[in-house]
Amino acid sequence: MNTTAPAPAPLEGFGDDPWWLIGGKVIAVFAFLVVTVLMTMWIERRVIGRMQLRVGPNRTGPFGLLQGLADGVKLALKEDIVPRQVDKVVFVLAPVMSAVPAFISFAIIPFGPRVSIFGHETALQLTDLPVAVLLVLAMSSMGIYGVVLAGWSSMSPYSLLGGLRSSAQMISYEIAMGLSFVAVFMFAGSMSTSDIVAAQDDKWFVILLLPSFIVYVVTMMGESNRIPFDLPEGEGELVGGFHTEYSSLKFAMFFLAEYINLTTLSALATTLFLGGWRAPWPISTVWEGSNSGWWPILWFLVKVFLFIFFFIWLRGTLPRVRYDQLMKLGWKVLMPFSLGWILLVATIRALRNDGYDMRQIVIVAAVAAAVVLVATLVWEMARGGEDDKEIVPGATDPGGRPDPAAGGFPVPPMDAPHYHGTGGKPSGASTLRTPPEEVTSGTH
Repeated sequence: MNTTAPAPAPLEGFGDDPWWLIGGKVIAVFAFLVVTVLMTMWIERRVIGRMQLRVGPNRTGPFGLLQGLADGVKLALKEDIVPRQVDKVVFVLAPVMSAVPAFISFAIIPFGPRVSIFGHETALQLTDLPVAVLLVLAMSSMGIYGVVLAGWSSMSPYSLLGGLRSSAQMISYEIAMGLSFVAVFMFAGSMSTSDIVAAQDDKWFVILLLPSFIVYVVTMMGESNRIPFDLPEGEGELVGGFHTEYSSLKFAMFFLAEYINLTTLSALATTLFLGGWRAPWPISTVWEGSNSGWWPILWFLVKVFLFIFFFIWLRGTLPRVRYDQLMKLGWKVLMPFSLGWILLVATIRALRNDGYDMRQIVIVAAVAAAVVLVATLVWEMARGGEDDKEIVPGATDPGGRPDPAAGGFPVPPMDAPHYHGTGGKPSGASTLRTPPEEVTSGTH
Protein backbone atom coordinates (compact mmCIF):
# COMPACT_ATOMS: atom_id res chain seq x y z
CA MET A 1 0.00 0.00 0.00
CA ASN A 2 1.72 3.15 -1.21
CA THR A 3 0.96 6.32 0.71
CA THR A 4 2.31 9.83 0.79
CA ALA A 5 1.95 10.45 4.50
CA PRO A 6 4.61 12.62 6.07
CA ALA A 7 7.15 10.98 8.32
CA PRO A 8 5.78 10.33 11.79
CA ALA A 9 6.87 12.60 14.55
CA PRO A 10 9.67 11.29 16.74
CA LEU A 11 8.65 10.12 20.18
CA GLU A 12 10.58 12.97 21.77
CA GLY A 13 8.30 15.48 20.02
CA PHE A 14 5.39 14.70 22.33
CA GLY A 15 5.17 17.03 25.32
CA ASP A 16 6.58 20.09 23.54
CA ASP A 17 3.17 21.57 22.74
CA PRO A 18 2.08 24.77 24.51
CA TRP A 19 -0.29 24.48 27.46
CA TRP A 20 -3.31 25.75 25.55
CA LEU A 21 -2.85 23.12 22.84
CA ILE A 22 -2.48 20.31 25.38
CA GLY A 23 -5.61 21.52 27.17
CA GLY A 24 -7.47 21.65 23.88
CA LYS A 25 -6.47 18.07 23.08
CA VAL A 26 -7.67 16.89 26.50
CA ILE A 27 -11.04 18.60 26.02
CA ALA A 28 -11.32 17.22 22.49
CA VAL A 29 -10.62 13.63 23.62
CA PHE A 30 -13.08 13.95 26.53
CA ALA A 31 -15.79 15.39 24.27
CA PHE A 32 -15.16 12.72 21.65
CA LEU A 33 -15.58 9.92 24.19
CA VAL A 34 -18.77 11.36 25.67
CA VAL A 35 -20.35 11.98 22.26
CA THR A 36 -19.26 8.51 21.09
CA VAL A 37 -20.96 6.94 24.12
CA LEU A 38 -24.22 8.75 23.30
CA MET A 39 -23.98 7.77 19.63
CA THR A 40 -23.11 4.15 20.48
CA MET A 41 -26.15 3.86 22.73
CA TRP A 42 -28.38 5.18 19.95
CA ILE A 43 -26.79 2.96 17.29
CA GLU A 44 -27.05 -0.10 19.53
CA ARG A 45 -30.75 0.41 20.19
CA ARG A 46 -31.56 1.10 16.56
CA VAL A 47 -29.51 -1.82 15.20
CA ILE A 48 -30.76 -4.39 17.71
CA GLY A 49 -34.30 -3.07 17.23
CA ARG A 50 -33.97 -3.68 13.49
CA MET A 51 -32.49 -7.15 14.09
CA GLN A 52 -35.37 -8.05 16.42
CA LEU A 53 -38.03 -6.60 14.07
CA ARG A 54 -39.13 -3.87 16.46
CA VAL A 55 -39.00 -0.09 16.60
CA GLY A 56 -35.97 1.47 18.24
CA PRO A 57 -35.85 4.89 19.92
CA ASN A 58 -37.71 7.40 17.77
CA ARG A 59 -39.36 9.87 20.18
CA THR A 60 -36.63 11.91 21.85
CA GLY A 61 -35.17 14.17 19.20
CA PRO A 62 -35.08 13.49 15.44
CA PHE A 63 -34.89 9.73 14.87
CA GLY A 64 -34.45 9.34 18.63
CA LEU A 65 -30.93 10.82 18.54
CA LEU A 66 -31.33 12.48 21.95
CA GLN A 67 -32.43 9.28 23.72
CA GLY A 68 -28.98 8.72 25.26
CA LEU A 69 -28.86 12.29 26.55
CA ALA A 70 -32.34 11.86 28.04
CA ASP A 71 -31.22 8.66 29.77
CA GLY A 72 -28.23 10.49 31.24
CA VAL A 73 -30.45 13.25 32.63
CA LYS A 74 -32.83 10.64 34.02
CA LEU A 75 -30.02 8.81 35.83
CA ALA A 76 -28.69 12.08 37.25
CA LEU A 77 -32.10 13.01 38.68
CA LYS A 78 -32.91 9.60 40.15
CA GLU A 79 -32.66 9.01 43.89
CA ASP A 80 -29.20 7.89 44.98
CA ILE A 81 -29.89 4.85 47.18
CA VAL A 82 -27.06 3.60 49.42
CA PRO A 83 -27.81 0.37 51.32
CA ARG A 84 -27.31 0.51 55.05
CA GLN A 85 -24.67 -2.23 55.38
CA VAL A 86 -22.27 -1.14 52.63
CA ASP A 87 -18.73 0.13 53.10
CA LYS A 88 -19.60 3.68 52.08
CA VAL A 89 -16.10 4.94 51.28
CA VAL A 90 -15.29 2.05 48.95
CA PHE A 91 -18.87 2.01 47.64
CA VAL A 92 -18.51 5.62 46.45
CA LEU A 93 -14.95 5.32 45.12
CA ALA A 94 -15.54 2.11 43.11
CA PRO A 95 -17.42 3.80 40.20
CA VAL A 96 -14.71 6.46 40.00
CA MET A 97 -11.98 3.80 39.87
CA SER A 98 -13.83 2.15 37.02
CA ALA A 99 -14.52 5.29 34.94
CA VAL A 100 -11.26 7.28 35.27
CA PRO A 101 -8.91 4.59 33.80
CA ALA A 102 -11.30 4.28 30.85
CA PHE A 103 -10.66 7.94 29.97
CA ILE A 104 -6.89 7.70 30.52
CA SER A 105 -6.53 4.73 28.16
CA PHE A 106 -7.54 6.84 25.16
CA ALA A 107 -4.67 9.30 25.66
CA ILE A 108 -2.23 7.27 23.56
CA ILE A 109 -4.52 6.61 20.58
CA PRO A 110 -3.37 8.48 17.42
CA PHE A 111 -6.18 10.12 15.44
CA GLY A 112 -4.03 11.31 12.55
CA PRO A 113 -0.61 12.60 11.39
CA ARG A 114 0.98 15.93 12.21
CA VAL A 115 -1.12 18.96 11.32
CA SER A 116 -0.93 22.69 11.86
CA ILE A 117 -3.23 24.15 14.55
CA PHE A 118 -3.13 27.96 14.79
CA GLY A 119 0.37 27.96 13.29
CA HIS A 120 1.73 25.29 15.62
CA GLU A 121 2.58 21.90 14.12
CA THR A 122 1.45 19.02 16.34
CA ALA A 123 0.42 15.37 16.12
CA LEU A 124 -3.27 14.46 16.34
CA GLN A 125 -2.58 12.48 19.49
CA LEU A 126 -2.70 13.51 23.13
CA THR A 127 0.56 11.81 24.09
CA ASP A 128 2.75 8.82 23.32
CA LEU A 129 5.10 6.62 25.33
CA PRO A 130 7.78 4.02 24.57
CA VAL A 131 5.40 1.48 26.17
CA ALA A 132 2.11 3.12 25.17
CA VAL A 133 0.24 -0.14 24.49
CA LEU A 134 1.13 -1.42 27.96
CA LEU A 135 -0.57 1.68 29.39
CA VAL A 136 -3.88 0.45 27.98
CA LEU A 137 -3.37 -2.96 29.61
CA ALA A 138 -2.48 -1.31 32.91
CA MET A 139 -5.54 0.96 32.83
CA SER A 140 -7.86 -1.93 31.99
CA SER A 141 -6.45 -3.80 34.99
CA MET A 142 -7.06 -0.77 37.19
CA GLY A 143 -10.64 -0.56 35.95
CA ILE A 144 -11.25 -4.10 37.19
CA TYR A 145 -10.39 -2.92 40.71
CA GLY A 146 -13.45 -0.68 40.57
CA VAL A 147 -15.64 -3.62 39.59
CA VAL A 148 -14.22 -5.93 42.27
CA LEU A 149 -14.43 -3.30 45.01
CA ALA A 150 -17.99 -2.45 43.96
CA GLY A 151 -18.98 -6.08 44.42
CA TRP A 152 -17.14 -6.42 47.73
CA SER A 153 -18.36 -3.16 49.29
CA SER A 154 -22.03 -3.80 48.41
CA MET A 155 -22.27 -6.57 51.05
CA SER A 156 -24.48 -8.56 48.67
CA PRO A 157 -23.79 -12.14 47.54
CA TYR A 158 -24.87 -11.33 43.98
CA SER A 159 -22.57 -8.31 43.78
CA LEU A 160 -19.66 -10.21 45.33
CA LEU A 161 -20.01 -13.08 42.86
CA GLY A 162 -20.13 -10.59 39.98
CA GLY A 163 -16.93 -8.91 41.17
CA LEU A 164 -15.13 -12.25 41.56
CA ARG A 165 -16.23 -13.35 38.12
CA SER A 166 -14.95 -10.10 36.63
CA SER A 167 -11.52 -10.52 38.24
CA ALA A 168 -11.19 -14.12 37.03
CA GLN A 169 -12.33 -13.11 33.56
CA MET A 170 -9.83 -10.25 33.42
CA ILE A 171 -6.92 -12.48 34.47
CA SER A 172 -7.67 -15.17 31.91
CA TYR A 173 -8.40 -12.88 28.96
CA GLU A 174 -5.91 -10.09 29.57
CA ILE A 175 -3.04 -12.57 29.46
CA ALA A 176 -4.18 -13.79 26.03
CA MET A 177 -4.69 -10.19 24.91
CA GLY A 178 -1.16 -9.26 25.94
CA LEU A 179 0.20 -12.27 24.08
CA SER A 180 -1.65 -11.19 20.92
CA PHE A 181 0.29 -7.90 21.04
CA VAL A 182 3.71 -9.58 21.09
CA ALA A 183 3.71 -10.39 17.37
CA VAL A 184 2.76 -6.77 16.62
CA PHE A 185 5.69 -5.55 18.70
CA MET A 186 8.02 -7.91 16.79
CA PHE A 187 6.97 -6.56 13.40
CA ALA A 188 6.79 -2.89 14.44
CA GLY A 189 9.94 -2.96 16.57
CA SER A 190 8.26 -0.69 19.11
CA MET A 191 5.44 -0.47 21.66
CA SER A 192 4.68 3.12 20.74
CA THR A 193 1.31 3.51 19.03
CA SER A 194 2.59 6.16 16.60
CA ASP A 195 5.48 3.87 15.59
CA ILE A 196 3.10 0.93 15.14
CA VAL A 197 0.92 2.99 12.79
CA ALA A 198 4.01 4.11 10.87
CA ALA A 199 5.12 0.46 10.50
CA GLN A 200 1.84 -0.31 8.68
CA ASP A 201 2.63 2.12 5.86
CA ASP A 202 3.13 -0.70 3.36
CA LYS A 203 0.77 -3.42 4.65
CA TRP A 204 -1.64 -3.63 7.58
CA PHE A 205 -0.86 -6.09 10.35
CA VAL A 206 -4.31 -7.69 10.04
CA ILE A 207 -2.96 -9.33 6.87
CA LEU A 208 0.45 -10.31 8.22
CA LEU A 209 -0.75 -11.29 11.71
CA LEU A 210 -4.29 -12.57 11.18
CA PRO A 211 -4.13 -15.13 14.06
CA SER A 212 -3.11 -12.37 16.47
CA PHE A 213 -6.01 -10.26 15.24
CA ILE A 214 -8.49 -13.11 15.80
CA VAL A 215 -7.19 -13.71 19.33
CA TYR A 216 -7.46 -10.01 20.10
CA VAL A 217 -11.04 -9.81 18.82
CA VAL A 218 -12.07 -12.70 21.09
CA THR A 219 -10.23 -11.33 24.11
CA MET A 220 -11.56 -7.80 23.67
CA MET A 221 -15.08 -9.23 23.91
CA GLY A 222 -14.06 -10.85 27.20
CA GLU A 223 -12.48 -7.61 28.42
CA SER A 224 -15.58 -5.56 27.62
CA ASN A 225 -17.89 -7.72 29.79
CA ARG A 226 -20.51 -7.74 27.06
CA ILE A 227 -22.55 -10.54 25.53
CA PRO A 228 -21.56 -13.29 24.98
CA PHE A 229 -19.06 -12.77 27.81
CA ASP A 230 -21.11 -10.65 30.23
CA LEU A 231 -20.89 -13.17 33.09
CA PRO A 232 -20.12 -10.50 35.76
CA GLU A 233 -23.55 -8.98 35.02
CA GLY A 234 -25.51 -12.19 34.32
CA GLU A 235 -29.06 -11.01 35.00
CA GLY A 236 -30.46 -14.52 35.06
CA GLU A 237 -28.01 -15.60 37.75
CA LEU A 238 -26.76 -12.50 39.61
CA VAL A 239 -29.66 -10.02 39.21
CA GLY A 240 -27.32 -7.32 37.91
CA GLY A 241 -23.93 -8.51 39.05
CA PHE A 242 -21.44 -6.13 40.63
CA HIS A 243 -23.67 -3.04 40.20
CA THR A 244 -26.86 -4.56 41.65
CA GLU A 245 -26.89 -2.12 44.60
CA TYR A 246 -25.96 0.98 42.57
CA SER A 247 -28.29 3.68 41.28
CA SER A 248 -28.30 7.24 39.96
CA LEU A 249 -24.92 8.75 38.99
CA LYS A 250 -22.89 5.86 40.44
CA PHE A 251 -24.61 3.42 38.13
CA ALA A 252 -24.21 5.92 35.27
CA MET A 253 -20.43 5.93 35.82
CA PHE A 254 -20.28 2.15 35.44
CA PHE A 255 -22.43 2.47 32.33
CA LEU A 256 -20.12 5.19 30.98
CA ALA A 257 -17.01 3.13 31.71
CA GLU A 258 -18.40 0.13 29.80
CA TYR A 259 -19.07 2.10 26.63
CA ILE A 260 -15.79 4.03 26.82
CA ASN A 261 -13.93 0.72 27.13
CA LEU A 262 -15.86 -0.44 24.08
CA THR A 263 -14.58 2.59 22.14
CA THR A 264 -11.02 2.20 23.47
CA LEU A 265 -10.84 -1.49 22.51
CA SER A 266 -12.13 -0.66 19.03
CA ALA A 267 -9.62 2.19 18.63
CA LEU A 268 -6.77 -0.03 19.85
CA ALA A 269 -7.71 -2.74 17.33
CA THR A 270 -7.74 -0.08 14.61
CA THR A 271 -4.32 1.22 15.68
CA LEU A 272 -2.58 -2.15 16.02
CA PHE A 273 -4.05 -4.13 13.13
CA LEU A 274 -5.97 -1.90 10.69
CA GLY A 275 -3.36 0.73 9.92
CA GLY A 276 -4.62 3.28 12.45
CA TRP A 277 -5.61 6.51 10.73
CA ARG A 278 -4.31 5.43 7.31
CA ALA A 279 -6.75 5.23 4.43
CA PRO A 280 -7.78 1.79 3.13
CA TRP A 281 -6.15 0.35 0.03
CA PRO A 282 -8.36 1.59 -2.83
CA ILE A 283 -8.44 5.17 -1.54
CA SER A 284 -4.74 5.40 -0.68
CA THR A 285 -3.63 4.32 -4.16
CA VAL A 286 -6.02 6.58 -6.07
CA TRP A 287 -5.80 9.69 -3.87
CA GLU A 288 -2.30 10.80 -2.93
CA GLY A 289 -3.43 13.21 -0.21
CA SER A 290 -5.69 10.76 1.60
CA ASN A 291 -3.18 10.24 4.44
CA SER A 292 -2.31 13.88 5.04
CA GLY A 293 -4.06 16.80 6.67
CA TRP A 294 -7.33 16.23 8.52
CA TRP A 295 -8.71 13.48 6.30
CA PRO A 296 -7.13 10.61 8.31
CA ILE A 297 -9.54 11.39 11.17
CA LEU A 298 -12.37 10.26 8.89
CA TRP A 299 -10.71 6.92 8.10
CA PHE A 300 -9.99 6.39 11.80
CA LEU A 301 -13.61 7.07 12.82
CA VAL A 302 -14.99 4.77 10.12
CA LYS A 303 -12.84 1.87 11.32
CA VAL A 304 -13.71 2.48 14.98
CA PHE A 305 -17.45 2.59 14.35
CA LEU A 306 -17.25 -0.55 12.22
CA PHE A 307 -15.74 -2.32 15.24
CA ILE A 308 -18.46 -0.89 17.49
CA PHE A 309 -21.08 -2.19 15.06
CA PHE A 310 -19.37 -5.58 15.28
CA PHE A 311 -19.79 -5.54 19.07
CA ILE A 312 -23.46 -4.61 18.72
CA TRP A 313 -24.05 -7.28 16.09
CA LEU A 314 -22.60 -9.94 18.40
CA ARG A 315 -24.80 -8.78 21.27
CA GLY A 316 -27.91 -9.14 19.14
CA THR A 317 -26.83 -12.52 17.73
CA LEU A 318 -25.04 -14.69 20.29
CA PRO A 319 -26.32 -16.07 23.61
CA ARG A 320 -24.42 -15.87 26.88
CA VAL A 321 -21.91 -18.68 27.33
CA ARG A 322 -21.53 -20.73 30.51
CA TYR A 323 -18.84 -19.67 32.94
CA ASP A 324 -16.89 -22.92 32.61
CA GLN A 325 -16.91 -22.50 28.82
CA LEU A 326 -15.61 -18.96 29.24
CA MET A 327 -12.70 -20.05 31.43
CA LYS A 328 -11.90 -23.06 29.25
CA LEU A 329 -11.71 -20.87 26.13
CA GLY A 330 -9.35 -18.42 27.83
CA TRP A 331 -6.98 -20.81 29.58
CA LYS A 332 -7.03 -23.94 27.38
CA VAL A 333 -7.48 -22.47 23.91
CA LEU A 334 -6.42 -18.83 23.57
CA MET A 335 -3.31 -18.90 25.77
CA PRO A 336 -1.69 -22.07 24.32
CA PHE A 337 -2.53 -20.92 20.80
CA SER A 338 -1.04 -17.48 21.44
CA LEU A 339 2.16 -18.95 22.85
CA GLY A 340 2.54 -21.29 19.87
CA TRP A 341 1.86 -18.44 17.44
CA ILE A 342 4.49 -16.24 19.10
CA LEU A 343 7.09 -19.00 18.80
CA LEU A 344 6.18 -19.49 15.14
CA VAL A 345 6.41 -15.76 14.36
CA ALA A 346 9.74 -15.44 16.18
CA THR A 347 11.13 -18.43 14.28
CA ILE A 348 10.02 -17.03 10.92
CA ARG A 349 11.53 -13.64 11.70
CA ALA A 350 14.84 -15.22 12.74
CA LEU A 351 15.03 -17.39 9.60
CA ARG A 352 14.14 -14.42 7.44
CA ASN A 353 16.94 -12.38 8.97
CA ASP A 354 19.34 -15.23 8.16
CA GLY A 355 18.42 -15.04 4.47
CA TYR A 356 16.18 -18.09 4.06
CA ASP A 357 13.53 -18.24 1.33
CA MET A 358 10.28 -16.84 2.74
CA ARG A 359 8.11 -19.04 0.52
CA GLN A 360 9.58 -22.23 1.94
CA ILE A 361 9.32 -20.83 5.47
CA VAL A 362 5.62 -20.04 5.04
CA ILE A 363 4.88 -23.50 3.57
CA VAL A 364 6.67 -25.29 6.42
CA ALA A 365 4.97 -23.07 9.00
CA ALA A 366 1.54 -23.76 7.48
CA VAL A 367 2.16 -27.51 7.49
CA ALA A 368 3.35 -27.40 11.10
CA ALA A 369 0.32 -25.39 12.19
CA ALA A 370 -2.02 -27.80 10.40
CA VAL A 371 -0.37 -30.80 12.07
CA VAL A 372 -0.70 -29.23 15.50
CA LEU A 373 -4.35 -28.34 14.85
CA VAL A 374 -5.23 -31.84 13.66
CA ALA A 375 -3.39 -33.41 16.61
CA THR A 376 -5.30 -31.19 19.02
CA LEU A 377 -8.65 -32.13 17.48
CA VAL A 378 -7.79 -35.85 17.55
CA TRP A 379 -6.74 -35.54 21.19
CA GLU A 380 -10.00 -33.87 22.17
CA MET A 381 -12.05 -36.48 20.30
CA ALA A 382 -10.10 -39.30 21.93
CA ARG A 383 -10.67 -37.87 25.37
CA GLY A 384 -14.37 -37.60 24.62
CA GLY A 385 -14.95 -34.45 26.64
CA GLU A 386 -13.64 -35.79 29.93
CA ASP A 387 -13.77 -32.31 31.44
CA ASP A 388 -17.56 -32.48 31.33
CA LYS A 389 -17.65 -35.94 32.96
CA GLU A 390 -15.96 -35.22 36.24
CA ILE A 391 -17.08 -37.56 39.01
CA VAL A 392 -18.06 -35.89 42.24
CA PRO A 393 -16.20 -37.37 45.22
CA GLY A 394 -18.47 -39.79 47.02
CA ALA A 395 -20.51 -40.77 43.97
CA THR A 396 -22.13 -44.19 44.39
CA ASP A 397 -24.04 -44.58 41.14
CA PRO A 398 -22.63 -47.68 39.38
CA GLY A 399 -23.57 -46.13 36.01
CA GLY A 400 -20.96 -43.42 36.48
CA ARG A 401 -23.44 -40.61 37.18
CA PRO A 402 -22.50 -38.45 40.16
CA ASP A 403 -24.64 -38.47 43.25
CA PRO A 404 -26.52 -35.09 43.36
CA ALA A 405 -26.07 -34.83 47.13
CA ALA A 406 -22.43 -35.99 47.22
CA GLY A 407 -21.12 -32.45 47.11
CA GLY A 408 -22.97 -31.47 50.28
CA PHE A 409 -25.88 -29.62 48.62
CA PRO A 410 -29.45 -30.65 49.54
CA VAL A 411 -30.57 -31.69 46.06
CA PRO A 412 -33.88 -33.60 45.90
CA PRO A 413 -33.64 -37.10 44.40
CA MET A 414 -34.53 -37.42 40.75
CA ASP A 415 -36.98 -40.31 41.40
CA ALA A 416 -39.10 -38.38 43.92
CA PRO A 417 -42.88 -38.79 43.48
CA HIS A 418 -44.49 -36.24 41.15
CA TYR A 419 -47.88 -34.79 42.05
CA HIS A 420 -50.58 -34.25 39.48
CA GLY A 421 -54.02 -32.74 39.56
CA THR A 422 -55.70 -31.30 42.66
CA GLY A 423 -56.04 -34.41 44.74
CA GLY A 424 -52.50 -34.27 46.08
CA LYS A 425 -51.71 -37.83 45.00
CA PRO A 426 -48.31 -38.68 43.60
CA SER A 427 -48.14 -40.42 40.26
CA GLY A 428 -48.11 -44.21 40.85
CA ALA A 429 -48.11 -43.93 44.65
CA SER A 430 -50.64 -44.00 47.44
CA THR A 431 -52.05 -40.92 49.10
CA LEU A 432 -49.53 -39.21 51.38
CA ARG A 433 -50.94 -37.90 54.63
CA THR A 434 -49.28 -35.61 57.12
CA PRO A 435 -49.15 -37.18 60.61
CA PRO A 436 -51.39 -35.35 63.06
CA GLU A 437 -48.50 -34.65 65.41
CA GLU A 438 -46.78 -32.56 62.70
CA VAL A 439 -49.73 -30.27 62.15
CA THR A 440 -49.55 -27.09 64.21
CA SER A 441 -51.76 -24.03 64.40
CA GLY A 442 -48.92 -21.52 64.23
CA THR A 443 -45.88 -21.25 62.05
CA HIS A 444 -44.27 -24.57 61.24
